[in-house]
Amino acid sequence: MILASRILDGVTQGLNIVGSALIVGLMAIIGADVIGRGVFGTPLPGVPEMVSLSIVAIVFLQIPAAMRGGRLTRSDAVIDRLAAARPGLTRWIETAFDLTAIFIIWVIVSSTWPLFERSWRRGDFVGAIGDFTAPTWPVKFIIMLGCSVMILQFAARILRRFLSDGEQPA
Repeated sequence: MILASRILDGVTQGLNIVGSALIVGLMAIIGADVIGRGVFGTPLPGVPEMVSLSIVAIVFLQIPAAMRGGRLTRSDAVIDRLAAARPGLTRWIETAFDLTAIFIIWVIVSSTWPLFERSWRRGDFVGAIGDFTAPTWPVKFIIMLGCSVMILQFAARILRRFLSDGEQPA
């Protein structure tokens, strides 16, 4: 369990690093586009397309790490009060929440698979032929990858909750 957890956390951190690198690369491309427009009167081709694809990729690369680190937005007022009074019940409520999240994320993965498959098969792209084109399948793959890692993180959180004497790490 410990080795699997470490591997999962390593993969999660690796995706987070790739997402951060994508942010840096996106900032460089946007900066170069602004300079190209201002200094040379010519924008870089495909910047709007790269930005739109990259934003989606960044979200799905980094959301598993946000979830693992306890940084997803949620309201803890009721659950914190309940945890103080009834920790056993709170563990089961949190587990129900995590199982619901796993189901919802699985729906995203299973509904993205046909879109990925079609994009791969047809060679779908964004942009204009002769100016700039980028395939859409990598982003669809990243959506499925990020969601799959997030499902594993939710499952690991459930296991940690019941294997850690009631003390749940973030």
